[in-house]
Amino acid sequence: MSNRWLMLSLTQLHRALLRLTRGRVGSRLGSMPVIELITRGRRTGESRSALLTVAVRDGDRLVIVASRGGDDAHPAWFLNLEADPRVQVGEPGRPARPMRARIADVHERERLWPLVVAAYRGYAGYQRRTDRVIPLVLLEPEPHDVS
Repeated sequence: MSNRWLMLSLTQLHRALLRLTRGRVGSRLGSMPVIELITRGRRTGESRSALLTVAVRDGDRLVIVASRGGDDAHPAWFLNLEADPRVQVGEPGRPARPMRARIADVHERERLWPLVVAAYRGYAGYQRRTDRVIPLVLLEPEPHDVS
């Protein structure tokens, strides 16, 4: 089974666990909360959903990591939000809310990366495994969404 198929299978199992337990089990991985990120497919225009962990909360922003387990390619959800930064973010027990995604600039990444690695040491290993700089993505509330 390829890494891609393994990741897809684990995601489906995780999604089923969240649904069956109404978010009581599987809403955190270690110290990191799990969110559902909904993007618009860059080619199809259809909604695409990914379960991701929030490595850091930076004020009202959520910081997610486009690591793909240290793969040399960016995850599809990252490519989708590059094409359209308007996303929906669902958290267990809360309705999905509109947010805007943006890639952390060099200075933000420099400040946030140690916090990301403190949340999950595996991210440092993922970065060593690939030549690409693993992007950090900031999910920010839409200006009219003050919740």
